[in-house]
Amino acid sequence: MDRVQLVLLGLPILLFCSDLVTLFGPEQLPTTKSDLPHPHPHPVPASDAVQPDDITADAGDSAQVSEPQVDGPASGTTVELKFCASCSYRGNAMTTKQMLETSFPGIHVVLENYPPPFPKRTLSKAVPFLQVGAMATLMAGDQIFPRFGMVPPPWYYSLRANRFGTMATIWLFGNFAQSFLQSSGAFEVYCNGQLVFSKLSEQRFPSEFELRELIGKRLPDAQFGQNLEKVWS
Repeated sequence: MDRVQLVLLGLPILLFCSDLVTLFGPEQLPTTKSDLPHPHPHPVPASDAVQPDDITADAGDSAQVSEPQVDGPASGTTVELKFCASCSYRGNAMTTKQMLETSFPGIHVVLENYPPPFPKRTLSKAVPFLQVGAMATLMAGDQIFPRFGMVPPPWYYSLRANRFGTMATIWLFGNFAQSFLQSSGAFEVYCNGQLVFSKLSEQRFPSEFELRELIGKRLPDAQFGQNLEKVWS
């Protein structure tokens, strides 16, 4: 094979291997600043003398700084946003998270992936193996078919005549099928474990005003929810 054929053969194989790594690798959701590790404090030089009064003052200051700021009308409320990560809903989830944290001080918003049903997940895992089997049959079908007591069908020779285009088509259709099987189309909002909005049921995304109203009604402080409705009305 010349260089052009090697490139056309190696490109689908390289992309296919990258898909395998992405498929079976752990999915990482975006982290916030609070999830990042705190930097280690710089050591104090031994030459600097520290007085006992300074230690007491520094301890009091550090206690005030390290104390978590949990005060807020929405303290103790947890909102879970379960969205379809493979549907490019991550940006909507991050925007909704920032909106809720701004509208309800003290609220805790958690982002999670909403997986597809089990049959679709199982089929999505089988797609890469089907791709490998189809490519192997295309490349060595004249040895594979006789082992099963079969004569290579006419369509095999027609596909093998354009093997590089056929391999690219197998890779494209396999990726499309895998993306479809991995998508759930979900954007579910839970407040303290209770479902307050479901995109799977409504077939649409929630509006900002709608989410503020739904979450505000479920806050521990009912007066805060009433005031919020007055402000946004």
